[in-house]
Amino acid sequence: MKNLYSFLVQHKYRIAIFALLAGASVFCLMLFRARVVVSDTYRYSFLVWNLFLAWIPFIIAYFTYGLTLKRSILYVIIPVSAFLWLIFFPNAPYILTDFQHLKLDNGSAPLWYDVIMLVWFAWTGLLLGVISLYLMQEIVKREFGRWVGWGFVAAVSLLSSAGIYIGRFVRWNSWDILSNPFGIASTVLDQAVDPSLRSIGFITLYGIFFIFVYVTLYAFAHLLQEQSERS
Repeated sequence: MKNLYSFLVQHKYRIAIFALLAGASVFCLMLFRARVVVSDTYRYSFLVWNLFLAWIPFIIAYFTYGLTLKRSILYVIIPVSAFLWLIFFPNAPYILTDFQHLKLDNGSAPLWYDVIMLVWFAWTGLLLGVISLYLMQEIVKREFGRWVGWGFVAAVSLLSSAGIYIGRFVRWNSWDILSNPFGIASTVLDQAVDPSLRSIGFITLYGIFFIFVYVTLYAFAHLLQEQSERS
């Protein structure tokens, strides 16, 4: 019992983050379920699937960050985890693009309700992405230093923005990298060789937005840490 208490105290913030995100996800599902009951339709059911996909990179990063295995084993596990994490990571901030569905005729539900529901799903997905990126950045920083860690953040922000564009407009999915790698590689190469104005604009603006959100939350977290150390 004492060991359990010690573990809970030592990891209280990690446990709290997991519990809060789990609670937010449950609330998202409750909002969706209430909409189904009132409207008698399963419109926006894709939000549930997108939220599930957003949890995958978080789970990978969460448990990779907490690994305490031998260094030789970590050098094998971490690259594999990082690869899988990177494949699924764009699914977390991807939910923000689901706001475009509001332009369609909702009919069976008030617009204000759909806005609130989408805000909950999008914000929860974005937080899952931001926190998983922070955990992966900490892993990189431990092994290679602070600047490499921030270079990792910049690269991931750019790659994930490109991944979101491919998912939203080209309609490729994360698992296509595993099931049809040559097909998606060909599509990515075509987009890179002859990019459209839409792709350049979307990837640039979304990448800047995500970095802004990440750096803001990162700075706020460290501000709280500084205040805690002074008190």
